[in-house]
Amino acid sequence: MKGLVLSGGAGTRLRPITHTSAKQLVPVANRPVLFYGLEALRDAGVTDVGIVVGDTHAEIEAAVGDGSALGIRATYIRQAAPLGLAHAVLTAEEFLDGSPFVMYLGDNLLRDGITELVERFRAGTSDAMILLQRVSDPQSYGVAELRDGRVVRLVEKPREPVSDLALVGVYMFSPAIMDSAKAIRPSGRGELEITDAIQHMIDRGLAVEPHEVTGWWKDTGRIDDMLEANRLILEVIEPRVEGELVDAALEGRIVIEAGARVVRSSIRGPAVIGAGALIEDAYIGPYTAISDRVVVRRAEVEHSILLEDSRVEEIDARVESSLIGRGVTIRRTGEKPRAYRFMVGDSSTIGLL
Repeated sequence: MKGLVLSGGAGTRLRPITHTSAKQLVPVANRPVLFYGLEALRDAGVTDVGIVVGDTHAEIEAAVGDGSALGIRATYIRQAAPLGLAHAVLTAEEFLDGSPFVMYLGDNLLRDGITELVERFRAGTSDAMILLQRVSDPQSYGVAELRDGRVVRLVEKPREPVSDLALVGVYMFSPAIMDSAKAIRPSGRGELEITDAIQHMIDRGLAVEPHEVTGWWKDTGRIDDMLEANRLILEVIEPRVEGELVDAALEGRIVIEAGARVVRSSIRGPAVIGAGALIEDAYIGPYTAISDRVVVRRAEVEHSILLEDSRVEEIDARVESSLIGRGVTIRRTGEKPRAYRFMVGDSSTIGLL
């Protein structure tokens, strides 16, 4: 069985972060989102993995390499344009070579992994397995209609949802998906929808097995979901302190990587402090991920993600529920008259409370 991980999306909902970085490489608990999916495949015994990439292919290839560090064998598959999930499947036809496969969206996270589901699919006779979860806003997802435990209809982002069962970004297919992906036509948004391809399988009389996910699932395409995924993963981190502590107060589950320094500061976990970071005369609150070489000095940060080489200094109000990009500086200058001064990129959001 092979794996197919889709990592070609532009990440428009995470701009401006994704103007300069692939959305699948934005870190959750200081690790790229993409790595969680690749490791879930590895843990399920799926180690031959094709990664579908687009314009950000160089960055993704640099991060994953040949996959050996993650316990997989990575093959990169270029998709000329983001023309839909079923189009990505067709693009990978040569790599898949008639094998059954797991398709995993590279910006999704599943708490319980996929090992049990892969084993169930391997042992069964279904032509496809779709993962479902009940959501409050089904119009934002592909949704499934079930009848007597069978999938009878799939609809992509319906204006009037037929159910509240959303398609989770993990699918399992037999080679039969290829004929259906070739048979469908682009949707109104110009894409070959995977929901249409699966519906074609259903209409052909093929067995499509539903499985409702009970643990948490996160599509990290939006900042709120990214922060929530960060919170959920930090909830279960194993404490580890390898950095230097000077008059520091620690409480809760905390990871402090080697080379980090915490000076005259308080940290309340769960939180993670990356290698080479400096936390000085500061407070780091729960559900915060501080990446490598970040400086937080005379400031407070809580429930936030700070990417590499950013600086938050001399701020007299708490920074919270924020995603701060690489190399960003947020600093109070002390100049008079007191005012706000910004240099802000496209699609940014700044909230002043």
